[in-house]
Amino acid sequence: MVMLSRKWLKLLLGALGFYAGAASADYSLLNMTQGVTETSRAVYDLHMIIFWVCVVIGIVVFGAMIYSIINHRKSKGFKAAQFHESTTMEIVWTVIPIVILVSMAIPATKVLLAMEDTSDADMTIKVTGIQWKWKYDYIDGEAEGVSFVSSLHPDHNEARLLGVDADLERFEDTYLLEVDNPLVVPTGQKIRFLLTAADVIHAWWVPELGWKKDAIPGFINEGWTYIEEPGVYRGQCAELCGKDHGFMPIVVVAKSPSDYKAWVAEQKGAAALADASAGREWTKDELMVKGEAVYKTNCAACHLPNGAGVPPAFPALAGSPIAIGDAAAHIDMVMNGKSGTAMAAYKGILNDVDMAAVITYERNAWGNSASVVQPAEIKAKR
Repeated sequence: MVMLSRKWLKLLLGALGFYAGAASADYSLLNMTQGVTETSRAVYDLHMIIFWVCVVIGIVVFGAMIYSIINHRKSKGFKAAQFHESTTMEIVWTVIPIVILVSMAIPATKVLLAMEDTSDADMTIKVTGIQWKWKYDYIDGEAEGVSFVSSLHPDHNEARLLGVDADLERFEDTYLLEVDNPLVVPTGQKIRFLLTAADVIHAWWVPELGWKKDAIPGFINEGWTYIEEPGVYRGQCAELCGKDHGFMPIVVVAKSPSDYKAWVAEQKGAAALADASAGREWTKDELMVKGEAVYKTNCAACHLPNGAGVPPAFPALAGSPIAIGDAAAHIDMVMNGKSGTAMAAYKGILNDVDMAAVITYERNAWGNSASVVQPAEIKAKR
């Protein structure tokens, strides 16, 4: 009896602790976010309408049940009523649900139709999911021709690989939600997105924009957004796309028209500089410094920062026959990948300088000693 009392006392104290914690919790975290776009606010409003409809239904149904159980119980001499032959009741419990469903379906349909309407867009961005990064191509508009890959920020990737030894306090609330190259968009413009994938199914999801779309190989999905105020909005891949699924964040930076114009000019200038620098002869030291940065961003997740890999899925690069062997075979491997394995093709991801640099780094890091690869060699093989 004493043990039973202690058990119930522990349960009571646990319940009190739970409710005390809940009382101080931020209840906004338990609900959907209102977001920063008209679409996200419409979805939120629709969610709240249907939520309260469900609350009212629950109160009515459970209220009737509780009232009936208490006031019409058998101990009071009541007998169960029979409605099998009641046409009136059949009509009532058929018509009421229809009215409720139609009243919810009409606003829901309006919101869904608006979400799918990508017409009259001011600009178009192609989003390609790649294990485990995103590629953004600006199809038209001021930034037409701008293209880059967005990956988990090297500092965050290094911290996750360190595990329990990592200092996570420096990241505050953005741990694993920061990228090296965010998607930059202008405010006050309707932006159309074309979403696809290069390998497996991914899903592009930024909650504050109010929608999520699958990125499927060989198929193109569409979406759109119109962001009113400058800001930084974060999301993640919402499809289980492989072992590093959780390390595929999305960062959207909305800039004012003037700031966006300056960013576009900067990107085009950097692209022109990279194209021009691909024709010159790079020193080994230059390639190694740049190659280390490219490796940390694109390769360290699988092959590890020390090149040890995780065999057999991700072979070691330190002492690898590929890394210290024929340069042409190494270039082919990085450019075109290897079918049937997790080795992706980087031909459409890295520019000539970055690819030459990372290959040179792999051939001369961790005790490896092999030839240097110049950007011109990469350009000649494209």
